[in-house]
Amino acid sequence: MRNLRENSKVLKTVSGFDRIGEENAFAVLARATKLAQGGMDVINLGIGQPDFKTPQHIVEAAIKALKDGHHGYTPANGILEAREAVVRRTLSLTGTEVSPDNVMIMPGGKPTMYAAITMFGEPGTEIMYPDPGFPIYRSMIEYTGAKPVPVPIREENGFAFSAEETLALITPETRLLIINSPANPTGGVTPKAEIEKLVKGLEAHPHVAIMSDEIYDVMTYDGETHTSMLQHPEIRDRLIVLNGWSKTWAMTGWRMGWSIWPDGLIDMVRKLAVNCWSCVNAPSQFAGIAAIDGPQDEVAKMLKAFDQRRTRVVELANALPNVSCAVPKGAFYAFPNVTKTGSKAKELASDLLEKEGVALIGGPDFGILGEGYIRISYANSLENIERAMKRIDKYLTENS
Repeated sequence: MRNLRENSKVLKTVSGFDRIGEENAFAVLARATKLAQGGMDVINLGIGQPDFKTPQHIVEAAIKALKDGHHGYTPANGILEAREAVVRRTLSLTGTEVSPDNVMIMPGGKPTMYAAITMFGEPGTEIMYPDPGFPIYRSMIEYTGAKPVPVPIREENGFAFSAEETLALITPETRLLIINSPANPTGGVTPKAEIEKLVKGLEAHPHVAIMSDEIYDVMTYDGETHTSMLQHPEIRDRLIVLNGWSKTWAMTGWRMGWSIWPDGLIDMVRKLAVNCWSCVNAPSQFAGIAAIDGPQDEVAKMLKAFDQRRTRVVELANALPNVSCAVPKGAFYAFPNVTKTGSKAKELASDLLEKEGVALIGGPDFGILGEGYIRISYANSLENIERAMKRIDKYLTENS
């Protein structure tokens, strides 16, 4: 062991690894788990993971696949039946036809980010991403050596992106634009009119590819509807759509995602899969088919529960001392403004975990513009949400 440590001082890795960040929600989860193991009663409102079990018919489909002997490699782009299931869902949800030849079954959502960002990112180029936004976007951009260009996501704009502001940031060096709606961490949903304005403006920038992260597509509230970028054929030749099973069917641990790629890029990502992960495991793919084609009753129950929790979180957050909370329109996150508490967001989140046993994520973990906010995941029971908000109220009252 001593020799290995000594050798690690002289081993030289590529510079990109010095620039890789991480997703702090997992660090918070690890700390919360350690505190809980030490006897603290910890309520986790930090992790973006449904607290529901995967519906039973999906589990049974995976078991059946194993019993039927589906134990081997599959095609790198996924079995045809799984890709055809994605095609059916896409048509049903967006009214858009795609070919199974343009679908990649992925081991989760992050591999699509990795593939798209490494495909377009290199020194001297620029990649645009939402800020605040999912932290892996920026982490992977920096890894490639490309310049990360944050697209401001502002509370006063309903946490939707501004097409005008986004288009103004495009330069000749821009290679890729990343958008996310419904959004993590804000719960913002960008209106259809704003998306149409962005698409129209992108006509002047044919050199820019688009990656649309639509993983929370069915999670919208208050009459809001998700507008898929697939509904705009004029950009289909440069559009990558990220989606998957993790959120909608409570399948985070199954590592099942999909993405839709244009003709000019699909073979590149297939080759990347061959080099990196070979294929997605077979039983999970059969589970994914059952999820899409099977009954959606459990999904409907889950969405109803999220909506009820959302309403309660907003009500309780707005009752906290020096806190205000915009109403999220999608996903399962609220993003309260804590600027008036006088505390830095990450310090506040850390204190709430260490002193009150409430796990949250500080806004700066999602970008520069995340300062002054904390992310609350309401993917937890209403009872636990009530208990957690009482603890937050106690802390803020005592420390105001």
